[in-house]
Amino acid sequence: MSEYGDTTLELLREAESRGVTRLGVIMRHSARTFIRGLHDLENQLTDEGRELSRRFGLGLPKSYLLRGYASPAKRCVETSELILQGHRQGSGEVTRTRPVEALGVFYVLDQMKMYRAMQATGSQGDFVSRWTEERLDDDIVINAKTTAAILVRALAKKLSEKSEETLLDVFVSHDLTLHMLKTCLLHERLEETGPVEFLEGILMYFDEDRLVLKSVTGGDLTMPNPLRNSI
Repeated sequence: MSEYGDTTLELLREAESRGVTRLGVIMRHSARTFIRGLHDLENQLTDEGRELSRRFGLGLPKSYLLRGYASPAKRCVETSELILQGHRQGSGEVTRTRPVEALGVFYVLDQMKMYRAMQATGSQGDFVSRWTEERLDDDIVINAKTTAAILVRALAKKLSEKSEETLLDVFVSHDLTLHMLKTCLLHERLEETGPVEFLEGILMYFDEDRLVLKSVTGGDLTMPNPLRNSI
């Protein structure tokens, strides 16, 4: 029986088998609590989520030096730290986790208005559709295409750093961020692919001077280098 993160691991192992030596994966955090009345960003990992994170790290290809980056939300930082811990326990090499604002919900301009808009649309899929089709008020969230361009450029900058190591950057973020990227760039609708699962990721790497994105649900995009061109 498959566990959360297994499809992401398969994608990473396949990339390793093809000799990709400079990889990134932007992924949702691990299993979390859903406590009624608590601000969403304050919900933490469950014990299962912590174990899944360590297991994910253990399963990563050991040829890669692992660097961790995360949304400042505690559950994202902890997910990254535990993935690195698991990789190290499996004899892999790691650096450390750094919080990065670009992996957070920087695109939310008014959280209360966003939650109200989500309630009014009735589902996350409808909210994502309204966001990516520019049918939300511009004081709720930053335009989805603008958000995607900002985020992809920030991650591409990390991937473009020169290194003698075989390097894997783990970028831990939120499901809404992944849905936005899948919809705007990979043209995968939530209604068709289903919700982004815990530890589900999108692979990123450069093929010469073009950036490749691959999702676990089949999305595949090769785009001009976002450091040289606008998306």
